[in-house]
Amino acid sequence: MVENKSTAVKKTVKTGITFGSALAMVISYTAWHSVGWAIFHGLLSWVYVIYYVLRY
Repeated sequence: MVENKSTAVKKTVKTGITFGSALAMVISYTAWHSVGWAIFHGLLSWVYVIYYVLRY
């Protein structure tokens, strides 16, 4: 049972990180129309998403 919970947590974290990066890149490209900024903000992931929500 413990191994199943651990596996579920790892999959959730990996999916969350991937979704956060994609979301940050879409928001960035929509706002700034720049692929360079989109890549940079994708690396920041959820940090940029939270910043964008609080700022705008």
